[in-house]
Amino acid sequence: MPTNDDFAFRVADARRAGMSRRAVDDSALDRPFNGLRALRVEDENENAGQRHPLDLARDAHVRAARQFTVHMHAHEFFSHSTAALLWNLPLPAPVPDRIDVSVAAPHRAPSGRGVRGRQLSAAQVSIVAHPEGFSITSPASTWAQLGTVVKHPYDLTAIADAVTRTPRIAGPNGRVLRPAYATVAELSVELRRGRRIGVRALEEALRRTRAGSASRPETWTRLTIVDAGLPEPVLDHDVYDDRGRFIGCVDLAYVDLEIAIEYEGDHHRLDTAQWNRDIQKHDDLAALGWRIIRVTKAELFDNPGELIRRVRGALRSRS
Repeated sequence: MPTNDDFAFRVADARRAGMSRRAVDDSALDRPFNGLRALRVEDENENAGQRHPLDLARDAHVRAARQFTVHMHAHEFFSHSTAALLWNLPLPAPVPDRIDVSVAAPHRAPSGRGVRGRQLSAAQVSIVAHPEGFSITSPASTWAQLGTVVKHPYDLTAIADAVTRTPRIAGPNGRVLRPAYATVAELSVELRRGRRIGVRALEEALRRTRAGSASRPETWTRLTIVDAGLPEPVLDHDVYDDRGRFIGCVDLAYVDLEIAIEYEGDHHRLDTAQWNRDIQKHDDLAALGWRIIRVTKAELFDNPGELIRRVRGALRSRS
């Protein structure tokens, strides 16, 4: 939801309300877009030093989009990378420095500093109301626009995984947090809505989409393993002991062989409560005879051969 950091106002509205030109042009205010002013956001906040630069860049892009809504026209809507970030889809680096604002033909694409205007065919986009109130392409339609924007095929699959995932709290008393944004079938329908740029890459990504992946690294882990010729692991698997006690949910698993593959993201390291839960879960899994392969960011993205070696070794030892 919008925060005070997202607040912006139109210069024309401020002047009509009696704000002086000097106050409007105060150096304490940012100028995110032509004719807009916004509260300045300090970079030296208490969490900035602990957060990844990519997360900070995503936040800045989303903040700019929310500020732009102040003078968005009724026929304009967010699309492409901006829509992906507003839907919290795992758009990879680099984050664009301009926001994507589109119109359906015959309207003219917007222009101006900080804006990438696009004119799209009305037959090829599904426009919906975002929970925050502005117009935006649907998650499925957004994914179908990214065929040439997102370069790595694993990332196109990761975004489709995110669109089709049903977020849940694991365990016997768990619950669904929200429905999936779309099904694989609905993504397929989007691809058939006219001529798509990058359709071959999108079709291949859709073929490899699985609804159980909880993050971009989990998708990359799965595809790295499969592309090495190893069996495809199960995703988002709940483990119980012989008495029916819930042990935990593992990211990827070879269930019959009792092999768990867990991606250790930054939140596992920085969140003390999460760290303690992970330790307890892994101890309980080991006590049940499970073998646990913990995957780091450096290994997955910089040294995937080591990941493949460890998974292959675990499979051989259990087969």
